[in-house]
Amino acid sequence: MAASMLGAPWGALRLGGPDLCRRRPPRGLRVHARLLPGPAETGRSVAAASGADGPGTAGYCLELLRKRDYESYLCSLLLPAESRSSAFALRAFNVELAQVKDSVSEKTIGLMRMQFWRKTVEDIYCDKPPHQPVAIELWKAVRKHNLTKRWLMKIIDEREKNLDDKAYRNIQELENYAENTQSSLLYLTLEILGVKNLHADHAASHIGKAQGIVTCLRATPYHGGRRKVFLPMDVCMLHGVSQEALLRRNQDKNVRDVVYDIASQAHLHLKHARSFHKSVPVKAFPAFLQTVPLEVYLKKIQQVDFDVFHPSLQQKNTLLPLSLYIQSWRKRY
Repeated sequence: MAASMLGAPWGALRLGGPDLCRRRPPRGLRVHARLLPGPAETGRSVAAASGADGPGTAGYCLELLRKRDYESYLCSLLLPAESRSSAFALRAFNVELAQVKDSVSEKTIGLMRMQFWRKTVEDIYCDKPPHQPVAIELWKAVRKHNLTKRWLMKIIDEREKNLDDKAYRNIQELENYAENTQSSLLYLTLEILGVKNLHADHAASHIGKAQGIVTCLRATPYHGGRRKVFLPMDVCMLHGVSQEALLRRNQDKNVRDVVYDIASQAHLHLKHARSFHKSVPVKAFPAFLQTVPLEVYLKKIQQVDFDVFHPSLQQKNTLLPLSLYIQSWRKRY
């Protein structure tokens, strides 16, 4: 079985030590934001409802992230106070784009929504954001931190290409998608933190790729329920695994070997990211807290012998806030 091959490529997965588990998470991790009324409820525009400082739009982004991307919500709470609102805006922007694929029945509608966001980014850089909560908060983040427009556009372009609903032809295609989406988000987060460092950029690239690969694995049961398979075709062909075998939730050795190979690639990217640890400024470490949920998933899938459909992989990790705080406190990634 695949589990017998773990020794060489995987090694120990580092998480917080037991001596630290008695520490309480910071108060911020227990905060639940209130969803403030939108323009439809108040009868006024977002800008008018929120005023110059936009507390309504900030609350909207916070709640959107808490509901739709809880892990990023927790990670963003542990950023320095002056960076949090911008990080929430950036991640809320990503949620808006990610939701397009699953919320439209026709590709044409999806393309129209992507075009809306492309024009929105153009308008943001002309200081003319539309009266949409995420757009307004993203505009503030761009003005405050002088965020690079290219990374925002890369995310939109890659999400738009992904509307085709096709499986990745090979692992490199999946990595390219992850680089242009998840890594771009990390480059922007580093800019929010005021970090300009080549080693930090290299680490962000590898962490983003690992996150994209793990996200693909984690979503496999969900996509299978919709009769779709997105795992790289070259890895499936290498082990003689058909799409139908994955749709039937086959758990034989060949399927597990496919999952093992893909998970190993994510683990390898995390290992490469850590090779820059001593050269990356400590100021950049909060941007890389996403490594905690990634490692938790990789450790769990290893424990169930790479059965990607195992029920334990679908359970919510109630200890994640504590694990994130420990990693933040230790100043590691």
